[in-house]
Amino acid sequence: MANIAILASHNGSGFDAIRDAIGSKDLRAKTPLLISNNANSMALKKAARYGIDNFVVNSKTHANADEEIYRLLKKYDCYLVFLSGYMKKLSPLLTSNFTIINSHPSLLPKHGGEGMYGRFVHEAVVKNGESESGVTIHEVNEHYDDGKILLQKEIALSDDETVDTLESKIKSLEKIAIVEALRQCLK
Repeated sequence: MANIAILASHNGSGFDAIRDAIGSKDLRAKTPLLISNNANSMALKKAARYGIDNFVVNSKTHANADEEIYRLLKKYDCYLVFLSGYMKKLSPLLTSNFTIINSHPSLLPKHGGEGMYGRFVHEAVVKNGESESGVTIHEVNEHYDDGKILLQKEIALSDDETVDTLESKIKSLEKIAIVEALRQCLK
């Protein structure tokens, strides 16, 4: 059974989807490790509740955060890593030694890149009057939202779509896409 490490900066809603899928036997994996760069992350509290080892790793706690993340991933035998709202760019040390997957709330390459995450993406989609949006699950490299696309799921936008309604739809779709993409990676 594969070990999936989670890197999260805040709430870790993708982490919830993974844990639910593992609990329902929809995903045959374990999540033995969660790392956050934010000591106040809700994801750390969730991991503690689940009995998952969790660590705060950032530039204040370690001289080289990526080297410490590398060490922990090796120690916990996690060669598959999911970024659950992890807001730091990763170095080639990590991206070239592990399969790192991210979920992006748009149909990349649209609305990707530095500063394009969460609500900012949905605001851009609604402002542009787009007729569709979706979720992209992609491999992570050293550039924002530039890695190989593993899976995309689309939704049509209604004429009266708001940022809030779009965000809600995308979050629901994202949970499905994350688990589906991880199942593909585990084959």
